[in-house]
Amino acid sequence: MVNLTIDGQKVSVPQGTTIMQAAATVGIEIPRLCYLKGINEISACKVCVVEIQGQNRVVTACTTPVQEGLVVYTNSPKARSIRRTNVELILSQHDCMCATCVRSGNCSLQTLANDLGIYDIPYERDVVDTPWNQEFPLIRDSKKCIKCMRCVQICDKVQKLHIWDVQNTGSRTTVDVAGNVSIEDSDCSLCGQCITHCPVGALKERNDVPKIYDVLADTSKVTVVQVAPAVRTAWAEAFNLPPELATEGRMVAALKKIGFDYVFDTCYAADVTIMEEASELLEHLQKPQDHSWPMFTSCCPGWVSYVNKTHPYFVPNLSTTKSPQQIFGALAKSYFVQKKGLKPKEICSISIMP
Repeated sequence: MVNLTIDGQKVSVPQGTTIMQAAATVGIEIPRLCYLKGINEISACKVCVVEIQGQNRVVTACTTPVQEGLVVYTNSPKARSIRRTNVELILSQHDCMCATCVRSGNCSLQTLANDLGIYDIPYERDVVDTPWNQEFPLIRDSKKCIKCMRCVQICDKVQKLHIWDVQNTGSRTTVDVAGNVSIEDSDCSLCGQCITHCPVGALKERNDVPKIYDVLADTSKVTVVQVAPAVRTAWAEAFNLPPELATEGRMVAALKKIGFDYVFDTCYAADVTIMEEASELLEHLQKPQDHSWPMFTSCCPGWVSYVNKTHPYFVPNLSTTKSPQQIFGALAKSYFVQKKGLKPKEICSISIMP
């Protein structure tokens, strides 16, 4: 075990532990932006700097291993001053329109700037805006990118798709789609991991809510909404409702109050998916020599996209059955309109999905 002192507290941790990890064992949280344990430990943001007694230079807590007898100060005037300067430099290349940002109120950079009391940026602003297809489901806003590399590392090390990469050098360094291709031509399967791990609003989902309000206001449209199991399980978390109040009935009532005409559960379409896939499997078993084995499910569009883009030789193994979401949309436009005496063009089928 290695013994050291952090902010006056005695700490004993195994050899190889970083200062950041050691501090966490005694409840000391060192600020960071780029750090992801085991994924992104490259000290790109330089926000986690700490002062070590007897050393002239500050060190990054996320990459510096502990040593016997170290005396560490995580919030000394020197460490705090350098941390503040580093955050100010990051902000000088960041679009600070927080009020219209999807991450407002849930942004690591915003929180850090407030904690450090940064209300003015003393450096010249240099915010780069590069074009992006705003109709693509994944939106990248280059004006907000802080070059933390989280998206690069999560895509490379966890998803193994290698969609993002570092572009340019020096002060012009940024992150963009790898291989000098557009996001549409990349192997992106729209898993959303890069969005989840972006600490700011540089990556986000396309917002379709305004389109929904337009449809709800159109009296010529009948709105049919399907809700995925994951959504009805977690929908009330945003409202801080306890589990006993987060009932399906209340969710349906809320959707009706918003203006949706019919509310359905995607579980029904999932049952249809299983029946269709099982039926297809039975057909394959009758003539096994005519088909590729094993037969893979096709219930997730992201999975189908992934296979098509990265493992095309497995495409013949995929079931031809649509996903539950797509099956429900087809049923809404066919079976449901017959039951209700409507025309398919009068129906707007809307999906609330994770």
